[in-house]
Amino acid sequence: MHAKVLSSVRRLAVRNPFIVDLLFSLLVTGATLAFAAALRAGAGDWEYARRAMDAVGIGLTLVGNLALAWRRKAPLTVLAISCTATAVFHTAGYNARLNDIAPLLALYTVASRRLPAVSLPCALVVAGLWWHAAILGPDDFVWPNIAQTSVMVAVAWSFGTSTRMLVERNRRLAELSARLHREQEDRARRAVTEERVRIARELHDVVAHHMSVIVIQAGLARYVFGSDPATARGALATIADTGSEVMGEMRRLLAVLRVDADDDPDADNYAPAPGLQRLGALAERVRAAGVPVEVSITGSVRPLPPGIDVCAYRVVQESLTNVLKHAAPATARICVHYGAELELRINDDGAGASDAPGGDGHGLIGMRERVKLYKGTIKAGPRPSGGFEVVVTLPLSSPGHDDRPAESHGEPNT
Repeated sequence: MHAKVLSSVRRLAVRNPFIVDLLFSLLVTGATLAFAAALRAGAGDWEYARRAMDAVGIGLTLVGNLALAWRRKAPLTVLAISCTATAVFHTAGYNARLNDIAPLLALYTVASRRLPAVSLPCALVVAGLWWHAAILGPDDFVWPNIAQTSVMVAVAWSFGTSTRMLVERNRRLAELSARLHREQEDRARRAVTEERVRIARELHDVVAHHMSVIVIQAGLARYVFGSDPATARGALATIADTGSEVMGEMRRLLAVLRVDADDDPDADNYAPAPGLQRLGALAERVRAAGVPVEVSITGSVRPLPPGIDVCAYRVVQESLTNVLKHAAPATARICVHYGAELELRINDDGAGASDAPGGDGHGLIGMRERVKLYKGTIKAGPRPSGGFEVVVTLPLSSPGHDDRPAESHGEPNT
């Protein structure tokens, strides 16, 4: 029940702080008037008061305390009104023990919203007001009262200043957090763009290779067209098949191609594109780096379209790189299955954390972009038994497959 009340008060303070301050000022005013009534009925009141509480005293009390309702909107004005009403109240001879709380609360508000250059002089004004009230009391308690009031004023000012510093620090942290979030989004976008540029370059290599084949076969067909029709027909068939493949790669290339201003048109960017046929060499390099690698290849192994072959190789390569960077020492396992789809499953048993698919890790961002290009799916995350796993499926345009498990080809199980 208490927690629900506090929660309701917090929501009200956020939505309408003036209502909260008004209720607070009414509470302070009521407590002050009740205390005045209790003092009037008690004995020894003459030591602090030369004048009984009347309508003027009640009016000054209402003005000095109800002004707290506007303490957040006009803290300096509220402090001035509260201090003036209290000073007049005490000077008129009313009880010196009344109406000291409102100036103290107004001082706290000023200290929490203004710099020390403004709040510190205000603290001295409130302290002088309290010292004046202490002097109006019994002579035996003047100095103890002055010491007590000085401590209370210092505490109110210190708490207000600490609140202001905390609010300012939270504001700066919120700004830094928002800027960091924007920078992370910018880095992620740049990583996607850079990865698409790399993918486009690799697809360019594939297209360039196919076009070279087409040019050579076309030259051969033209050369033997009259003398060897069978060879010419074979060359034309090769041109047709290669042209069909290169058109598919061209569509993907144009989907991701971005012009890089720093590209050197004379650079040698035509190295052979890697594929799963180089999986064994990749595994050996990782083993040499200190991470055991087990490779298993099942299904009906067959040649893959060049773009998908490069994509599969890069996914395995990046996954093993993540194992080296985040999970070592660990054992990595690579499972490749040829079926209606090409399935890649790369996992490790390490204890380290890898970059998550929703995070800003550039490795997995690149994997997602590659797999998305070929309308595949990717799942990456921690394994229940420990370690990390990446599962990728890539659709194959020409199934012609046999789902029956076949003996491993290429790299044997280790």
